[in-house]
Amino acid sequence: MQIKGSAVPTIVAVVLHALLFATTARAFYLPGVAPTDYEENDPVPLLVNRLTPAMDPEDQHLKSVISYDYYHPAFHFCRPQNGPEKQAESLGSILFGDRIFNSPFDLRMVKNESCRTLCSTTYEPRAAKFVNRRVRQGYALNWLIDGLPAARAKYDEVTKSKFYAVGFELGSIEADKNPYLNNHYEILVEYHVTRSGKYRVVGVLVEPSSRRTSVDSSGSVTNCDVSEKLLLNRDSNSAVTFTYSVTWVESPTAWATRWDKYLHVFDPKIHWFSLINSSIIVVFLTGMVGMILLRTLHKDIAKYNQLDLNEDVQEESGWKLVHGDVFRAPKNTLLLSVFLGSGAQLFVMTGLTIFFALLGFLSPSSRGSLATVMIILYTLLGFIGGYVSARSYKVFGGESWKINVAATPLFVPGVVFFTFFFLNFFLIASESSGAVPLGTMIALIVIWFVISVPLSAAGSYFGFKSAPLQAPVRTNQIPRQIPDQPIYLKWAPSLLLAGILPFGAIFVELYFIMNSIWFHKVYYMFGFLFVCYFIMILTCATVTILIVYFILCSENYHWQWRSFIVAGSSSFFVFLYAVLYWVSKLSLGGFVSNVLYLGYSLLISFIIFILTGSVGYVSSYFFVKKIYGSIKID
Repeated sequence: MQIKGSAVPTIVAVVLHALLFATTARAFYLPGVAPTDYEENDPVPLLVNRLTPAMDPEDQHLKSVISYDYYHPAFHFCRPQNGPEKQAESLGSILFGDRIFNSPFDLRMVKNESCRTLCSTTYEPRAAKFVNRRVRQGYALNWLIDGLPAARAKYDEVTKSKFYAVGFELGSIEADKNPYLNNHYEILVEYHVTRSGKYRVVGVLVEPSSRRTSVDSSGSVTNCDVSEKLLLNRDSNSAVTFTYSVTWVESPTAWATRWDKYLHVFDPKIHWFSLINSSIIVVFLTGMVGMILLRTLHKDIAKYNQLDLNEDVQEESGWKLVHGDVFRAPKNTLLLSVFLGSGAQLFVMTGLTIFFALLGFLSPSSRGSLATVMIILYTLLGFIGGYVSARSYKVFGGESWKINVAATPLFVPGVVFFTFFFLNFFLIASESSGAVPLGTMIALIVIWFVISVPLSAAGSYFGFKSAPLQAPVRTNQIPRQIPDQPIYLKWAPSLLLAGILPFGAIFVELYFIMNSIWFHKVYYMFGFLFVCYFIMILTCATVTILIVYFILCSENYHWQWRSFIVAGSSSFFVFLYAVLYWVSKLSLGGFVSNVLYLGYSLLISFIIFILTGSVGYVSSYFFVKKIYGSIKID
C-alpha cells in the first residue's frame, strides 16, 4: 500500500481499521490457506521489486546499503505499455523499502517461450556510468511470481544441500574486470498439479546473462544465442535489447511446502553451539544467584534477625547497614521512570512478536508482516508503558506527574522517530527506494498520537490511581556517606562484566539477523531467536542482581541507575559488534551508506539499551525489596 500525502485521511482510516482487527487480519496468517490456482494459458503476473546491494563475489564484502526502484530512470528497464502500476503493500513492507510494480513480462501457465523480445532501449553515457557502478557494487534484481521471489540455485558445501538464494545479478564482472549488464533472463517456473487439475506455482529460478544481441527491422532478435557480452559505453550511447525465455517444469513440491527451498539454514551446528554456550552461562549465573539467596543471604538474614535478641552485639555491617537509604529516590527520577515505561512496552512487544513468528503466524510470503505486527503491538501496548512509568514515578515520590504522562509516550518513540526521519533525508538525497514517503511518515505520526498516546495516558491514569508499592523499610532523612568502592565495583569493570554476558547469549543470532537486514536474506529461525531472547533476559536479570548485591554489601545504596545502566550496557557490545561487522563484512565506499549503517546501528543499540536496562532494574527492585523485607529493622 503506497501512501501518498493527498490520501492521508483515507490511509489513516484504513490503518486504524487494520489496527482494530489486526489479530484476525494479519497476525494469524497460516501458511497454505489461500493458494492461487491457474489453468493452462492463464496469465501469471511477474512483479518487480527494488534493486538491492548484494555481496561482492570477489572480495565477499557489501559495498552499499542503498536500494533503488526497479523503474529508476537510469536503469532503463522495460516498462508496461500503460506505465508501471504500484502494487498494494503493507505498512511494514513500505518501511523496509519494498517498492513493488507490475512488469511487461507476459508469462502464460505451462506455455514455454524462447528468446522473446521485451523491448529495446538506449543508454546514454551518464546512465551507463550509473549502471556500471551498480554492477560493480553487486546489485541484485528482485522479482515476484505468485508471491515467490525469483532466485538463483545454490549449493551449500557444509550441509551438502541445494537451496534457492533470493535475487539474481544485475550484471557480472568477468576476467577482464569490465562490468557487463545482464539483458537476457532464462526464467524457470516450477509448478505443481493439484488433484482437480489446476496448476500452482511452487518455485521460481532466473538465470541472467549478458548478450550483445541485435534486432531486425521488425524488432525481432536475430542472434539470441550470441556469446559476446554486452558492455555499456561510457562515452557514447549504447543500444540494448532485453529478452527472456520461459520454461515450465512440473515439480512434486506441494504448495504448502514451497518456501522450504528458500528457507535455508547456513551451518546449523553454530546455532546449537550458541544455544549450549548461552545455556551454560545462564546455569552458571543462576547457580551463583541461587547460592547467594539460599546460603549467603540466608545466613545474613538469620544473623541480623538474631542481633535483636543479643545485647552484646557488634555494629551492623554489609548490606543491612544501608537499609535506611536503599529505597531513597535516585536522581533524575522522571527520566528513569520514562525509560522503565518504554522498556516494559518494548519487552512485551518483542516477546509477543517473536512468539507469534515462532508459531508460524508471520509467514515470509506475507511481505512486511513482521514489521507491521511490531508497529501494531507497540502501539496497542502503550497502556503498559504508561502504567509502568506512572507506578515507578509514584514509587520514587515524583510530583511532576503531568510531565511524566506526556513524556512517557513521546520521549523514547520521539528519539527513534526523529532519528529515522533524519536518516530518511539521506535516502531521499540518494534517490533510494528505501526513502519512506512523506504520507507514510504523516500516517505514522497520526497513529502515534491517535492511538499510542491516549493508551499511554490511560495507563498512566490507572498507574497513579493504584496503591503505591510500599518499601519494607523506612528511609532516613539524612543520607549516609558511601565509602570508597573496590575496583571491581567501579563503573567500568561492572559495565564490562554485566554487558558481555547477555551479549554472549545473542551474538550468534545477531550475526544472522544482521545478514538478513543488510544482505536482504529471509530470516525465519524464530525458534532459535525465541530461546536466545529468553536466555538474554534471564542473563540480564541474574547478572544485574549479582552486581546490585555486591554494591549493597560495599555500602553503596545508589543501585537504581546502576542496575539500569549495567543491564543496558549489553547495547554497547551490540554496537561494538556492529562496528566489527562494518569493518569485516562491509566495504561501503559512499558517505551516505556509512552514515546510514552507523545511524541505524546506533538506533538499534539505543532500543536494546532501554529494553535490557528495564529488565535489569525491575529484577533488581524485587530482589532488593525481598531481602530487606526479610530482616527485622528497629
